[in-house]
Amino acid sequence: MNTPGRPVWRSRVRYLAGTAFAVLAATLLGVGASGPLAVVVPPMITVAAFGVAVWAVRRGRAERAAHEARLTEWAASEAVLVERLRVARDLHDIVSHGLGLVTVRAAAARHVIDAGDVACHAACHAACDAAVREAREALADIEEASRHATTELRRMLTVLRRTDGPETLDPVEDLGRVPGMVRAARLVGLRVRLDLGPVGEVSPGVQVAVCKVIREALDNAARHAGPTGVRVRLRRDADAVVVTVDDDGPAGHWTARPGAGHGLLGLSERVTALGGVLGAERAGHGFRVTARIPDGEAA
Repeated sequence: MNTPGRPVWRSRVRYLAGTAFAVLAATLLGVGASGPLAVVVPPMITVAAFGVAVWAVRRGRAERAAHEARLTEWAASEAVLVERLRVARDLHDIVSHGLGLVTVRAAAARHVIDAGDVACHAACHAACDAAVREAREALADIEEASRHATTELRRMLTVLRRTDGPETLDPVEDLGRVPGMVRAARLVGLRVRLDLGPVGEVSPGVQVAVCKVIREALDNAARHAGPTGVRVRLRRDADAVVVTVDDDGPAGHWTARPGAGHGLLGLSERVTALGGVLGAERAGHGFRVTARIPDGEAA
């Protein structure tokens, strides 16, 4: 969706009124101070000048009103565009994580089933039963994650399709969801250590941003490093909330599954919009994502 540039008010009223006054003045000077026309023309020119002045005022007000209407329409279009871009980021942050979980768990299920098949051929029924049980659990995780992702996708697409007015979206996540993110990451094999320091009162917008950072970092670790160790740290530093996610790097012979490449860019835009700074860099054999977000609601 593209919106035109900001409307600019260009009025020709002044030029037209000035031209009319110049013509009237020239006519008045051409009549002279004597003769019959000197008696009739000046009052007529006065009336005409008054009429031009009234027209100029009314036309100027009408043009200003029209300009303000165009400006209001432009501002509304800009607001819709910004909101839709924010919804697009939410789609990536929420839905792609769930679909990424589906992909990783499917890969794990296939690996377990293959291992169980080998064990069954070796006549080791206990190993076969364990492999099948683990595969069933993995498939259950896939079903739950895909259902959640589909629900979120439908909800956000409903928002995008609304045309009856601007839609106000409340924050969909808060810090209370962080332990659930960690549990979900552990289901895909990540060995996550959660270190939550005292952060006091955190504004809703910052809570959403923190959740996005943690979710994206865990998703990237699962996709690029596989079942590796991850440490999630959340703390307050003066008037800012700081979240850091470190992973230990690829596990064994894990093959990375590249994503679309928009995750960190979207995070950077979100954090920067809150006045914060996002850092993403290699740390030893692994990767580190750090976000420092100002928050004035310190306890």
